[in-house]
Amino acid sequence: MPPTPDNPRCAVCYEPTSYWCSRCQQVWYCSADHLQSDWPLHKKNCRPALSPGPHHFAVSASPNQTISVTAIYFPINEEKPRLVSIECLPPSDLSMGPCPSPIIQGWFPNGRSCSLTLTQGLNQEPLRFPLQVHYDAEALSRSTPINRSVYRITSGQAPRQWHGAVVVLKYSGSRRQSYADASLNDLPALSAYFLGYN
Repeated sequence: MPPTPDNPRCAVCYEPTSYWCSRCQQVWYCSADHLQSDWPLHKKNCRPALSPGPHHFAVSASPNQTISVTAIYFPINEEKPRLVSIECLPPSDLSMGPCPSPIIQGWFPNGRSCSLTLTQGLNQEPLRFPLQVHYDAEALSRSTPINRSVYRITSGQAPRQWHGAVVVLKYSGSRRQSYADASLNDLPALSAYFLGYN
């Protein structure tokens, strides 16, 4: 079962746990040994919870302040996805959750998008950093062209052809309280998702 905020799992062995990295409070571990063994990889994304850096959003940010994060954009009429900068607003109502709100309306022709969260990658293995996929659910009914960049990364083998633009943001951990910068290294998990979606 993939980790969720209600079902935290160790980033190393995926066993249920109630302990997290005390520095970033984003990644879960079942023991100090697993934290120590994962530290060489984790330290690249670990940011102190109370000190915002380029990869972390503080809940106490000013309501009018936007923060940039790198996302993956799958344009309709281009052959390759590309990295783009997305502005995010800090949460205005913590009862709705502590995660910032991405400003993505301009990436979609009608200004609206749907989103889903991808928590599994290749071979159904849990992703340490879930991917939030934004897409235009109405693109098919509007006869929007097939998304050529999605078509290319799946070599045209996806059972369902994607229409309209796609924007992908990356969560900084399984608790989904902030975003990390996405990179083209996230494409294999996205390709697996597009290939498996019916």
